[in-house]
Amino acid sequence: MQGVFEAINGVFGFIGPLSDLLWDFPTNCEWYRNIPILGNISLAIIVLLGSGIFFTIKLGFIQVTYFKKGIHLLAEKRSVKTGITPLAAFLLSAAMRVGPGNIIGVTGAIAVGGPGALFWMWISAFFGMAVAYMEAVLAQIFKEKKDDEFVGGLPFYGRKLLGNSVGIGVFLSILYILYALCCLPAQGFNVVSSVGRMAEILTGKTIAADSLFYYVAGALIIILTAVVAFGGIKKVSKWTDMMVPVMAVLYILVVVVLIILNVGQIPYFFTSVFGGAFKPQAFFGGAMGTVLAQGVKRGLMSNEAGQGTITMSAAAADAKHPCEQGILASLGVFLDTIVICTLTGFVVVMAHCWTGEGAEAWAALDKLPKFTESIAVLTPGTSMNAVMTFLVTLCFGLFAFTCLLGMISFSEIAANRIRKDAVCINIVRCIALFVAAFGILCNLAGLELGNLWAFSDLGNILIVYFNVPIVFIGAKCVFKATKHYKKNDGTPFDSSVAGRDDCVYWDEKKKEKH
Repeated sequence: MQGVFEAINGVFGFIGPLSDLLWDFPTNCEWYRNIPILGNISLAIIVLLGSGIFFTIKLGFIQVTYFKKGIHLLAEKRSVKTGITPLAAFLLSAAMRVGPGNIIGVTGAIAVGGPGALFWMWISAFFGMAVAYMEAVLAQIFKEKKDDEFVGGLPFYGRKLLGNSVGIGVFLSILYILYALCCLPAQGFNVVSSVGRMAEILTGKTIAADSLFYYVAGALIIILTAVVAFGGIKKVSKWTDMMVPVMAVLYILVVVVLIILNVGQIPYFFTSVFGGAFKPQAFFGGAMGTVLAQGVKRGLMSNEAGQGTITMSAAAADAKHPCEQGILASLGVFLDTIVICTLTGFVVVMAHCWTGEGAEAWAALDKLPKFTESIAVLTPGTSMNAVMTFLVTLCFGLFAFTCLLGMISFSEIAANRIRKDAVCINIVRCIALFVAAFGILCNLAGLELGNLWAFSDLGNILIVYFNVPIVFIGAKCVFKATKHYKKNDGTPFDSSVAGRDDCVYWDEKKKEKH
């Protein structure tokens, strides 16, 4: 079996370099590198940050001016007949956003780019809130009703905005499904490895990767995932409604306790972050590109603003106005990066593991152990460390499991743009479960298939390069919808408001009211 896994890993050996090429272009061209300051900034960063800045200005800093409104929308109790509530859609999107990247992504960014990367993660998140708003509003404007559910997102608004071409819709659906399939093995691997690590902490014994325990745990995870996923988007949202608040609050509490125990390190944290982001040698040397790239890249991997990958959940909501879900989508980016990722950054930076004599050994640690090593430094006593490590590992496992559910569900929604019959949907579900099981098998074989995991980076940047131009094409629709929402004159939203004639659901809804 190990030979098979290694062969697969070898086949995908080209993925990492290809991903780096797309992320780094054109900084890998000598003529571009010679341009002062700009030569350190890649096209991907220009596209993401540039789009965020543009939309923020055009929308009148809506992520700030309507932040309080978003909180009120989250607190509003609402029952719906079709689709899911806006709150459930927010939690479903959080299930995808708040994933393992909130721990291992931030830790990796600091390991490579230093604490300054966290600052640029904040900047990318702030402006990314505007991009997330744009995507979610487009998803709502062009959503479609299917039985008692809503389907929509990137494949749907992409098709409508690009001449209503069936081929465009199918292509974007396949692109998202392939992206999800590339990410699923890592999530399956993360869930089962987290369960194993928690068992080791509880028993105080090392459990072999090929032991009966891991086979049973892996089988149970796949069965549970199948039961939930085959229940459809409403069943998945019920699970995420339960798990997301628990895992988010638990993680926040654990890190807050660590911060209180090390309150004297707080000034050091801010000095390191801002100093690493703005020191002169960072701006005028190659370090600037590394720090900024790590911040934006890991920020994107965490909050997914600009990818269009969270738009399926936004479309699933029965919102009163398309802009409602846009406001909630921007709050999702805030929760993910400004709150959760910052807490991770606190732990990593305050522990000092990334610098000093032990930095090289710490950098060599793999993913989650980097973070747990930092926890150990900040935690007094062996027992306290074991409790904190167990709780963080539990959160990590829940982060991965909700991502697993979200990717399968969003793949199902995307598949509706190809064919809406049950056979097509079930085939996509089965393929997704098989790929997730493959990640679990990697754990049993003691392998991580690093080249295969590089697919997530590649998938991220490919979808950005397809999605962002489509968002710009649909920007006028969003700006008009936003103007209508801000006016709040009681008139219902329909196609004419967006300057279109193909917002079918909203036109039908208007007719029903009259």
